[in-house]
Amino acid sequence: MSKNALVSFTGNKQINTEITLTGSKSECNRALIISSLSKGLVKVDNMSNAADTVTLNGILNNISQNSPHQQIVDVGPAGTAMRFLTAYLSVLPGNFLLTGTERMKQRPIGVLAEALKAIGAKVSYAEQEGFPPLLISGPLEQGRPTVQIKGDISSQYISALLMIAPTLQQGLNLEVIGELTSLPYVRMTLDMLEEAGIKHSWKDNSIIIKPQPFTQAALAVEPDWSAASYWYSIAALADQAQISLPFLKSKSLQGDSRISEIMTAFGVNTDKTDKGIAITLTEQRFGDEVLNLKDCPDLAQTIIVCAAALKKNLAFTGLETLKIKETDRILALQNELAKFGVKLSEDNFIYTLDCDRLHFPERVSFRTYEDHRMAMAFAPLSLLINEVVLEDMDVVEKSYPDFWKDLQKAGFTVEEI
Repeated sequence: MSKNALVSFTGNKQINTEITLTGSKSECNRALIISSLSKGLVKVDNMSNAADTVTLNGILNNISQNSPHQQIVDVGPAGTAMRFLTAYLSVLPGNFLLTGTERMKQRPIGVLAEALKAIGAKVSYAEQEGFPPLLISGPLEQGRPTVQIKGDISSQYISALLMIAPTLQQGLNLEVIGELTSLPYVRMTLDMLEEAGIKHSWKDNSIIIKPQPFTQAALAVEPDWSAASYWYSIAALADQAQISLPFLKSKSLQGDSRISEIMTAFGVNTDKTDKGIAITLTEQRFGDEVLNLKDCPDLAQTIIVCAAALKKNLAFTGLETLKIKETDRILALQNELAKFGVKLSEDNFIYTLDCDRLHFPERVSFRTYEDHRMAMAFAPLSLLINEVVLEDMDVVEKSYPDFWKDLQKAGFTVEEI
């Protein structure tokens, strides 16, 4: 039976703390795949302890190549691992059944699977067309070097293809169709490949990677800017805040570093320090513009919940991919925001908050929908609501295992119930 967290904050709402965040799950998962493809030439420094990364690392270390028997590869709820391994396993010699949780079997993978099949991969669907589990037989025998893929569904499909590209006999010419969602994540992948000796060219909508060897390198994983976003929300909802986040870089590979820019409107300033960055609470500077989160959709829950708590009727775009994440994040937000009087409505891909009936009950229980970001986006509301209950507290292990400990370090009370 899952444990719930009862989170509260008593006394003056003044946050003065230093929080050392885990390594970026996004960077680390890419680094692990690149390291495996390089056959150990590329090392990974500052390994993340996020559950998704631990899962992926364990799988990569335990796969047997050239085995005559089918190997079952179970990613559990790790979506990034599912996508990256779909491409990675297709270039390995062997037969694999790639599967995951029941929710994972509801998350589409067809766009990536069909792209791989178009260049010669042997991938088929074990159950429902377009969804995991997948049957994969490798190695991929490349038929042609060019493949087209939609850019507005998941950048992880593109990253998965780019990482295997240098190992393909003819390399890869990846043509992105339509608008590219989460562009910073694709740039992250290409930058990390470049650190490992892999060059590319990018002209218009075509990314070309020729067949080439990896070189010896060490990929240093930066702390997780997605995890930092919850501390920005905490700062915005506090009365006073001075929060130090060591080792974070103001110039980062991670698209979610945009939180530092977005949260200036919420009154949270970011300053570079000798150790990393420090965030402080100043004056709010909200404008009337629609906030486009296309390049950083993983920040959406944090920003939307924080804006709702501050009674700001903000509008957002770029949230289309939220419906195919760990849960339908749009529906989950609508359900849980309603518990303190806030509506989130959609009109032609523009999502708008209506906070006119905002109120803070003494106690609110929030569902997390097996989604780590729901738990961590709503936990800061304990600065405004006396008792916040978050179901399935272990869900945070997916990306930020020390979240509850770090809250306690900052003065929050967290009890298991």
